[in-house]
Amino acid sequence: MSRNLTADLAADLRTRIVDGDIQPGGKLPSENTLISEFGVSRTVVRAALTRLQAEGLVETERGRGSFALTPPPGSPAAGPGGRPVASTEDRLHLLDFRIGVETEAAALAARNRSERQLRTLHRALEDFTGSGPHPAHAMKFDYEFHRAIAAASGNPFYADCLASLGQTMIAMPRTRLMTGVEHYARENFEQVVQEHESIYAAIADGDAASASAAMRNHLANSRRRLRAAR
Repeated sequence: MSRNLTADLAADLRTRIVDGDIQPGGKLPSENTLISEFGVSRTVVRAALTRLQAEGLVETERGRGSFALTPPPGSPAAGPGGRPVASTEDRLHLLDFRIGVETEAAALAARNRSERQLRTLHRALEDFTGSGPHPAHAMKFDYEFHRAIAAASGNPFYADCLASLGQTMIAMPRTRLMTGVEHYARENFEQVVQEHESIYAAIADGDAASASAAMRNHLANSRRRLRAAR
């Protein structure tokens, strides 16, 4: 009976993550909430979370709770217009789309950003830089950094576009999400931090051409990293 309860709970949480009800980086309901909601024991809750961890859908941090990760290829995230992003090839196409959109957004942000928007962007950069040990947090703050740039462009259509994509647009290779692959994860995370810093510096300096080039370099490198992780 407990095995069926575990499977049922895991299936419910899996659906919430895959359908985007719990976004990548989002916190799952607490153990006590799940116990109350499903009428199961703590053992069943922990077994279900362990199953989702094994599937690469959840990361649990001691004392903080469990967080959703990016659904792996085969899980229907959504791209522009609701188009499914169900494979690595789809994610590569999405990165190509983002290059076209976000390079111009970065250039506009360098021209149009306010001091308040620059502070928001800097805070997102600091949050991302400090999130290295926590992949779920890194995804959240990576997205916040890009969303802050879109907002600073001064064109609401850029902000609306990134808001519609949500955190699923952050295409982290599985090796970056797996804390067990420490060297690979650390090396690539530090590179992404440097790329974000270059984008921020160009926007802070009001250098539109450099901001556009730095964003293009970052997203092209993201595409390369994703290809290498296949």
